[in-house]
Amino acid sequence: MISHDTFIHLWLHLGWPLLRLLIFLAIGLLAALFIESLNWTRKMAMVAQPLTRFGHLSPLTGAAFSMCFFSGIAANTMLAEGYNTKQLSRKELILANLFNSLPANFLHLPTTFFIAVPIIKGAAFIYIGLTVSAAIVRTLCIALLGRILLPATNAEAVQAELPPDSSHPFRSALQNTLKRFKRRIRKIVSYTVPIYIFFYYLAEAGFFTAADRFMAQHLSWLAWLSPQAISILTFQVAAEFTAGLAAAGSLLANGSMSIREIVLVLLIGNILSSPIRAVRHQYPYYAGIFKPVLAAELLFFSQGFRAISIAFVTILYYIITV
Repeated sequence: MISHDTFIHLWLHLGWPLLRLLIFLAIGLLAALFIESLNWTRKMAMVAQPLTRFGHLSPLTGAAFSMCFFSGIAANTMLAEGYNTKQLSRKELILANLFNSLPANFLHLPTTFFIAVPIIKGAAFIYIGLTVSAAIVRTLCIALLGRILLPATNAEAVQAELPPDSSHPFRSALQNTLKRFKRRIRKIVSYTVPIYIFFYYLAEAGFFTAADRFMAQHLSWLAWLSPQAISILTFQVAAEFTAGLAAAGSLLANGSMSIREIVLVLLIGNILSSPIRAVRHQYPYYAGIFKPVLAAELLFFSQGFRAISIAFVTILYYIITV
């Protein structure tokens, strides 16, 4: 028999988070399918049309870009549906997922901003400005890559599967949505639940803590940083972003580090800590939306491209502020 304390622990750390994730996945899937069934993708794609047209990206990619400002799960679901129905090639799917970097950044921007500003004051504006700049650079680079790698005809609109009856568009779209939702949600749950549970037990066994600790203990190649900066990195990598901010705020307040040093070390910490957190928190739901191997491939490209772009703005900031 499971003890009461064990049951509460499992519910708080596994049951409820998993249930909440599945609810958000279901909402995202419903929204994506409903929009597609109404053939609204072209209207939503208007927001990103200059970039998608330049990058030979399809209207579906543009619609997912617009949706990502509100829900990353819904945007990825739209891309997965487009890939499954052959509206997107594997090449464009990868590019589209990377293209959504900018709206995904804005989606989490308010939380980051309101946590960072009270702690590190003016340094927060520079740090956030640089991370947003990195996201803009990524988006522009993807548009350029799309123009090189994708055919020009790719930007032409493709009608969604099973368009709604013009006499009753919403009713027909809803019926189509529910029919496809039942089929897709079973597949998503069958992948997401076991993978999420597996990653939960990895976390409980201390795997991710050990990985974070290993990274924090092997920062000798960053010897050019001050001991204070290394302490911020250790907190940011071994604990979480807020812990790194707290350490940075304390050192900034007592004059041990300048704003420039704080910004540089937070950017470096961002590069080092993001991959493990992406695997831990994003992969379970990515594997539910996409197939597990494809999900791993998408995360690999997104994290790699993200690290390169942030490293670029970090080096640029370092050179400009010397």
